[in-house]
Amino acid sequence: MIRLFAMDVDGTLTDGGIYMDGAGNELKRFDVQDGQGIASLLKEGVKVVFISGRYSAPTQQRADNLKITRCVNGTGEKLSELKSAAEEWGISREEIAYAGDDVPDVECIRWAGLGFAVVNAHTEALDAADIVTKRGGGRGAIRECADYIIKLNNGDIS
Repeated sequence: MIRLFAMDVDGTLTDGGIYMDGAGNELKRFDVQDGQGIASLLKEGVKVVFISGRYSAPTQQRADNLKITRCVNGTGEKLSELKSAAEEWGISREEIAYAGDDVPDVECIRWAGLGFAVVNAHTEALDAADIVTKRGGGRGAIRECADYIIKLNNGDIS
């Protein structure tokens, strides 16, 4: 049973592109299917956490729009943040899934009971993962993870 799904943002929840307009504004592209997957997890009672290595206003805006459980927006200590949330909520590592795409995510992917890497992830993240998605970061990979977690929690996957 997965009770907490945490994920990286840039390259996992997004395609990794960051659009800058030269005037200090930043834009990111988020996939609506990923958002629907997150909403479905929340409806099923699974806590959802964004853990981003860099601060970004669009990340916070997306977290607020989806009403996720927690958004850690800009940290160099992803695993510490994940462990802290788990301890606070009394969730064991076996009840945690984590999705990521690059070297800063490897510790979290390995530590979580279920580690995902998006198909276009760095080799180290791919090697650390239990499951590699068929869809890329920002292109439905998180929806794929969410659907898998819901099926797992409902006993449709052993």
